[in-house]
Amino acid sequence: MSWQAQKDLVRSVSLPLSGGSPSRDWIAVVRGGKRPHRWSLYVLLKRTTQGLAVVCAFPFALLCCFGRNAFTYTLFAEMFALAPGTPGSLWRAAFYKLTLHDCSIDIVVGFGSFFSRRQVSVGANVSIGSYCIIGPAKIGARTQISSHVEIPGARQHSRNEHGRLSDSSDAPNAFVTIGSDCWIGASAIVMADVGAQSTIGAGSVVVKDIPARVVAVGSPAKPVQTRESAKE
Repeated sequence: MSWQAQKDLVRSVSLPLSGGSPSRDWIAVVRGGKRPHRWSLYVLLKRTTQGLAVVCAFPFALLCCFGRNAFTYTLFAEMFALAPGTPGSLWRAAFYKLTLHDCSIDIVVGFGSFFSRRQVSVGANVSIGSYCIIGPAKIGARTQISSHVEIPGARQHSRNEHGRLSDSSDAPNAFVTIGSDCWIGASAIVMADVGAQSTIGAGSVVVKDIPARVVAVGSPAKPVQTRESAKE
């Protein structure tokens, strides 16, 4: 979940209780201070809501054999992608917690977005915008992915000796690894690894590995700035 999204959730819980601003409480928690009672209430509310979402998603996860049946998994993943608003995001997070290879429930998956295969690993507090399609990938914690991003995997279609394309469903799972604390800009296409704490500009096409802690833009994407040079 993004920083702003967490602040908004804290605000939605604490304001009705106290009539004040949650900003000081939020800063105290981030800096390692004592967690206020209102924060504990927020966590309780969040976990209860997530638990209900898991209960609702469980029958669908069971029907697709927890993602192992490709046909029913794809059917439900595309169906859940169309669930609107916060309930839809909670439902998608619960479904993928039950069906993906490894997925934290503390994620946000926007409207119209789905994982095309279950061979995916998603870390905690990952935020995915609307209308994204993600194939075999490993996404590190706290990474934020903007809208209309595609991560199809490192390999798509191979050709036989006659030059004919194979079915992509038969292609081996070649994972794309995106490190923690990355930002992937809108409409980017990522087909190679991205190092931790790197930024991929909007509309970029990543076909070669991008190192950690850089800003990369273009088609094909190339590093144009490091985080150290940006601070100077």
